[in-house]
Amino acid sequence: MTNSETRPLLQWSAAMAMSGTIGAVVLESGAAAPAVAFARCFVGGALLVLWCLSRGWLRAWRPSRRDLGLAVLGGLFLVGNWVLLFASYALSSISVSTVVYHTQPLILVGLAAAFLGEKVAKSHLARAAIAFGGVAVISLSAHGEDGKPVQLAGIALALGAAVLYAGASFVAKQLKHIRPHLLAAVQTTVGALVLAPALLITPLPSTTSGLLWLVLLGTVHTALMYVLMYASIGKLPTTTVALLSYLYPVVAVLVDIACYGHRPSWLEALGMLAVLAAALAPQRSRRTEKQRVKVS
Repeated sequence: MTNSETRPLLQWSAAMAMSGTIGAVVLESGAAAPAVAFARCFVGGALLVLWCLSRGWLRAWRPSRRDLGLAVLGGLFLVGNWVLLFASYALSSISVSTVVYHTQPLILVGLAAAFLGEKVAKSHLARAAIAFGGVAVISLSAHGEDGKPVQLAGIALALGAAVLYAGASFVAKQLKHIRPHLLAAVQTTVGALVLAPALLITPLPSTTSGLLWLVLLGTVHTALMYVLMYASIGKLPTTTVALLSYLYPVVAVLVDIACYGHRPSWLEALGMLAVLAAALAPQRSRRTEKQRVKVS
C-alpha cells in the first residue's frame, strides 16, 4: 500500500473511531441534548469557519439563494438529528441507539426513491426488511445499565435521528458542487443560532468538567473529525468506505460495554448484527467497481 493510499485510509478510520466515542462524551458532559448539540455547533462550527477562512474558501464563495436555502434546510435536519440522537442515549444505551441509528443509509435510499424517482432494487428492500427486523428484535430484547428493558422512546428517538440524518444527506446530494467543509460550516452555524434559545431551558453545564467535555466534542468530534472525513472519503474506494464505517458502531458498542457495563444478550447481539450487516454492507455492482477504479 502506497503513502497516497495509506493516509486517507488512516484518516477515515480515525474519523469513524472518533464517532464511536461521541456517546460517551455526551453522557459524561451531563448536559441535556439541546445544550450538547448547541455546544457542538458553536465550537465545531466556529473552528470550521476558521478553517475555511484560512484556506480561502469562504471568501470566494458566492452561493445562490437556492443553495443557501438548501444549506439552511440541511442544517436544520442535521442539528435536529443530533438532538434526537443525544437524547436517545439516556433512554436506551449508547450501543443500542448507535446501532439503530445506522438504519439511515436504507432510509436515504427510500428518500431518493420517493423524491428523485430513483429505482429501489429488490436487494435494498430485502436489506431494509432485515435491518428493521433487527431493530424490532433489539426493541424486545435489549436491556440498559440497570438490567431493565430499554425504553422504546429511546429507540424511537434514534430512528427519528436516522430519518433526519438521511434528510440532511439527501439535501447534501443536491449540493455536491459546494465544498463539504463550507457546507458543514454553514450548517453548524445555523444550528448554533437555532439552538441558542434552548439554553434558557436546558443550560450548559455549570461544572468545568462538563464544559470541557463539550469543548472536546466540538473540537475533536466535530471540527477535526469532519476535516479528516472530507480529506479522505473522495480518495478511497466505495467498498472500503462502507467497510470501515463499521468502526463507528463497533467502537460505540465496545465503549458501552467497557465504560457503562452494558452486556448485550445473544438475542440483542443478533439484532445488532442484522442491522449492521443490512445497513452497512458494501454494495458490489458494475457501477461501484467503476467508481472504485476512478477513485483509486
